[in-house]
Amino acid sequence: MKWAISLLLMSLSISCKQESVGNMITTEIETNGPSLVILGTIQDAGSPHIGCKKDCCKDLFDNPDLSRKVVSLGLIDGKSTYLFEATPDISTQLKMLRRLAGSDSEMPDGIFLTHAHIGHYTGLMYLGKEATNAQKVPVYAMPRMKSYLETNGPWSQLVGMENIELRKLEHKEKINLSKRTEVVPFTVPHRDEFSETVGYFIESYGTKVLFIPDIDKWDKWETSIVEAVEEMDYLFLDATFYSGEEINTRDISEIPHPFIIESMATFDSLPASEKKKIHFIHFNHTNPVLDSSSTAYRDVIRKGYNIASYGDVIKL
Repeated sequence: MKWAISLLLMSLSISCKQESVGNMITTEIETNGPSLVILGTIQDAGSPHIGCKKDCCKDLFDNPDLSRKVVSLGLIDGKSTYLFEATPDISTQLKMLRRLAGSDSEMPDGIFLTHAHIGHYTGLMYLGKEATNAQKVPVYAMPRMKSYLETNGPWSQLVGMENIELRKLEHKEKINLSKRTEVVPFTVPHRDEFSETVGYFIESYGTKVLFIPDIDKWDKWETSIVEAVEEMDYLFLDATFYSGEEINTRDISEIPHPFIIESMATFDSLPASEKKKIHFIHFNHTNPVLDSSSTAYRDVIRKGYNIASYGDVIKL
């Protein structure tokens, strides 16, 4: 399926410098145009994972890796900021986004939710009375997600006290954030116990981005993921598991995701110029690509793909 969203492509300048700010890693940006920042790359439950006794987590309980934040993207458009996903790490993610944008506001101009699984919306709790007691932060949600927040506590309290202002999304209906930047939600197949699940197209000045942190399998989607790669400039794609072998305590059929090895097989015939658009994201704590010295990580990079990293900044 072809995605036709056209804006004028303009050249943007950006300079980045990594620095340590307290317990955060931030990046100073000088930009005259919109930018995306990777604010998190980890699956919902984080890393280290609760109760984990495996080698992937044992050292992290005593020596946390501050870059292991739950999956989220930030969008900077001038002084305006937008957050994709409200994660349990929202406090540090919003602070980083504000500093990158040079904004005076601690709250974003909008939060876009994908679905009602714990890592993707529970950060909203920090906008409530017990925390920042925010005022009418715009929260964009699909119809079932919106209804779920309105009718179930504690989320309904956020609505009633006007900590958040819900704005309804519809499948493939465009949201204009500015004259140069737009967002389009679209549904994807996933475990939809309480809400729909969506991915997002983000486009600014003709640069097209696809964000799908959660999906069951590519062949269950109504759209050809290969055609989507051809149409996009950047893709941030569900890579929860490298393969089924890493999960030996759960029934993998109950938590379907595209394995990285499956995705690479799907994209194998694409030229290198297309493969480099793909950034894998949303890694389970067991995923070996979290270790840059692993064979799995090196194989993904060798084949021409990218592993999304916390703090990466992409000009649009």
